[in-house]
Amino acid sequence: MSYPTWSDLNSPSIVPPLGARLAPSIGPAAVMVSTEPDFRYLRANAGKLAAQSFFMGTLMTDDHGGICIAGPYIGAPYGTMLLESLIAKGAKHVIVLGWCGALSGTLGTGDLVIPDFAICDEGTSRHYAVQDTKLPIARPDEDLSRRLDDLLEQRGEKAHRVPIWTTDAIYRETREKVDWFKDKGAAAVEMECSALFAAALYRNIPVTALLVVSDSLAGSDWEPGFKKKRFKTMRRTACHAVVDLARKLSHDH
Repeated sequence: MSYPTWSDLNSPSIVPPLGARLAPSIGPAAVMVSTEPDFRYLRANAGKLAAQSFFMGTLMTDDHGGICIAGPYIGAPYGTMLLESLIAKGAKHVIVLGWCGALSGTLGTGDLVIPDFAICDEGTSRHYAVQDTKLPIARPDEDLSRRLDDLLEQRGEKAHRVPIWTTDAIYRETREKVDWFKDKGAAAVEMECSALFAAALYRNIPVTALLVVSDSLAGSDWEPGFKKKRFKTMRRTACHAVVDLARKLSHDH
């Protein structure tokens, strides 16, 4: 039996984000990077940024308090803890960068995905939102998603706007589960988005996500694409896109 989390969503937490510490502002726009290779790439290519330890990862900030880049992280609980801390530090917009596995044959290695919504199959989002018992979902901010989509389109890149499935257990993606979530409309799978979307909505902070297709579960066998040239190329494209959008958001403030 689990605690009925829907019963206390309006109650404050005993432990606030960042504990009792007063946090210096990191600026209005934050990028959360889930994978270590992409974080390493941004550390080398996103301009002059100061780095400091941030939980089990790193927080990079610029000298003018405009943007920050945090990561890497994995899983809904840890990702949401970072999100809460970034918001406590002053983030007003958050862009998530990560990878996903294709569930649909319409998605190929290196394709870009901006989720329309995420089906919640993790344990964190229910602490932030009352969930539909038939199909619990969490949505990103539509305006921020549109701005990201427009930026990519201006650069000649296409992003697929599709539903995704967020799971806690990537090594329990059985054929039955994949088929079930595909039947519910999911075209890709990853590990954090539904929780991040739910937490950001709870905190009234716009969030969107840009995912790069790294592998596929659409066929009879798993097809990894991590070493393919297009995957590596589109990862760089995605890295530059999210940072450029963050800078635009920072200039708006």
